[in-house]
Amino acid sequence: MMKIARFTFNPIAENTYVVWDETDTPGPAGTLHEAAVIDAGNSSPAENRILDAFFAENGLRPVVAVNTHGHFDHAMGVGHLKQTYDIPFAASSADAFLLENAATSAGLFGMQVAELPPIDIDLADRDSISFGGITLQIIPTPGHTPGHVCLFEPVSRVLFTGDTLFADTIGRTDLPGGDYSWIMRSIIEQILPLGGDVQVFPGHGRDTTIGHEAANNPFITEVLDQQ
Repeated sequence: MMKIARFTFNPIAENTYVVWDETDTPGPAGTLHEAAVIDAGNSSPAENRILDAFFAENGLRPVVAVNTHGHFDHAMGVGHLKQTYDIPFAASSADAFLLENAATSAGLFGMQVAELPPIDIDLADRDSISFGGITLQIIPTPGHTPGHVCLFEPVSRVLFTGDTLFADTIGRTDLPGGDYSWIMRSIIEQILPLGGDVQVFPGHGRDTTIGHEAANNPFITEVLDQQ
């Protein structure tokens, strides 16, 4: 069974997720469980220590940092993960320009970030990414950013939506590369068909379900009412 831990990091209160299962993987330090970090937003030595301690306490070996999109608040911790655990960074190349301009973007929010690492695994070229006994399906959901993806685990019926879909709202589309028509098409055509029972873990804020959003999210109901 897939396990999920959520950490709310950095001044923008971004949700970082650690995902793993009980699959044993032998290594130099003994038997551990492979884990992925989704949207590593840890932005300070204190937040890095929180994440490192969680790995150690739960017998986890991070093997990949996966990003739903390239905004700096979701990628501030990737450098620490790569340096500490020598793992690849997976994101869509369509968002590479956002990673390259992270310092400028952060400055608009009164924040400073170090140069972000380049992408090692291009999610634009993949349908899924696997670790331990888990396979996350990669669902393109442009709109918040051109290369935004959602990550779906069909067995547990869990969807990591990044900044495409939140509880009772959607991601903003007024930043570089954003497009309202794209994000709504992504939600209506790519997310809603997954089923109302799917649990949604967004990039900010509380969890929700697709069913709740289909019935209550004003952005979605407005579009559905017009169909």
